[in-house]
Amino acid sequence: MSFTIRQICLVAEKLQPVIEDFYHVFGIENCYSDPQVEFFGLENALLPVGSDFIEIVSPIRDNTPAGRYLERRHGNGGYMVLLQADSEEIQASSLTRAKEMGIRVAFQGTLETYHLIQLHPADTGGSFLQIDWDSQNEHHGYWYNAGGNRWKEYVKKDVISAITVVEIQAEQPFLLAQRWGELLDVPVTNNKKGDLELTLNNGAIRFVTLQDERGEGLSVIDVKVVNREKLLISADDRSLTLSESQVLICGIRFNLV
Repeated sequence: MSFTIRQICLVAEKLQPVIEDFYHVFGIENCYSDPQVEFFGLENALLPVGSDFIEIVSPIRDNTPAGRYLERRHGNGGYMVLLQADSEEIQASSLTRAKEMGIRVAFQGTLETYHLIQLHPADTGGSFLQIDWDSQNEHHGYWYNAGGNRWKEYVKKDVISAITVVEIQAEQPFLLAQRWGELLDVPVTNNKKGDLELTLNNGAIRFVTLQDERGEGLSVIDVKVVNREKLLISADDRSLTLSESQVLICGIRFNLV
């Protein structure tokens, strides 16, 4: 494979209540808040899940892309999928294909060893897709967004241990899966349930039909559960349980696998 699902970004109207939900239900906590996101009118928190991350961003001023996204999708929810490319060449090839496909670049930059390409959600099915490469090339270690290596001391695996699948809902999931597959040069396959997927180094991106009235975008994350009983008790206490196999945090349905 060529990519790792390294970070999933969620957008919230208020940051702290969501941080508290994740801590109480999943036992994960903020390992780093990036002061540089203030440039985009945001505040954020990075929560490690194994060696990958859930990021929460929240607008701190009016008229930001994140704020408009909250309005478009009617509240808290999924925002971005960040993939770490295996090499600089793979990232560059993805950018070339994006341009050939007419997919716009929303932001591109280099920060120390970290190189990022953020693609416009209007061209990627309602969810930002970000393709990153770091010259240190540690898919289970150094991550610039989380402050380098400082995140490691915050890792907790007693409730959940990994992100396994990211799910995108779309009006035409087959066409969107084909588009992402062409962009990433990853074949589209069917899982055991018949859903469309792109298989990556540490999991998969799944494409399904619209499951609610919130429109296209990131809607579900599958997480590997270590202690289901503890998780569900905590979720019940905060009225976040949807079923014995699903909880709702920050407008995202989390499948407990």
